[in-house]
Amino acid sequence: MKLKNHGLSNLLIKRPIIAITLIVLILQCGFIFGQSADDILSKVDLNLSSNNRVFESTMNIIGRRGSRFIKSKTYAEGYKKSFTEYLYPPGDKGTKMLKLEDHLWIYSPSTDRTIQISGHLLRQSLMGSDLSYEEMMEDRKLTEMYKVNIEKKEEIFGRRCYVLYLEAKVEDVAYFTQRMWVDVERFVPLKQELYSKSGKLLKWMKSEKIQKTGERWFPMKVIYKDVMKEGDGTEFEITDIKFNQYITPSIFSKASLKK
Repeated sequence: MKLKNHGLSNLLIKRPIIAITLIVLILQCGFIFGQSADDILSKVDLNLSSNNRVFESTMNIIGRRGSRFIKSKTYAEGYKKSFTEYLYPPGDKGTKMLKLEDHLWIYSPSTDRTIQISGHLLRQSLMGSDLSYEEMMEDRKLTEMYKVNIEKKEEIFGRRCYVLYLEAKVEDVAYFTQRMWVDVERFVPLKQELYSKSGKLLKWMKSEKIQKTGERWFPMKVIYKDVMKEGDGTEFEITDIKFNQYITPSIFSKASLKK
């Protein structure tokens, strides 16, 4: 006598179909996105972050009533130590800034005085620009600050990009969430939107002049726009940069401010 069990037979038939369907979906996701969000953000960090760096830069602050042009040279070690000296214009030449951890000292040669700021004050405008002191002098890895998801793929500025959504996983961040367009081939952010915890857009950034520097791709020019400020933004351009250079330890001392 044969037992009839069509339900069992159907289930046995359906299981491999379900399994195959799941495999196809997984492969399709891999084809669409290429790799995980964490992998993408780690590759962005490999391009943008370094043990130390020495660079010369210019800032063109485009205000409502005119522009202001500034030149400076910066020495940075990780994200906890940074020293910047202003070279131009003459009125700002010799101004120096030293950042250690979350404390910043600013020396003004015109008054021969040093002032100190710390904590949330580091998020104030740097010399009237659309950058903050923190953005100018910090090199913290994104993977240390944010958890990340892939939203989609999209083309901007003629380049295919992963659109990433970043949400803070630590307290001490200036922007609670970010939306980032990352070049799928070079793993450099081409555009970023920075938001408050309430979801309000605070600032956007656009990268230009992406160059190969050693083994990394790096944006040599970034346009910043603080949406809370008047004006047309700030063009920040690196004119020369060297990664992983030896930096004399004494440069990261308060004594170096008056040298």
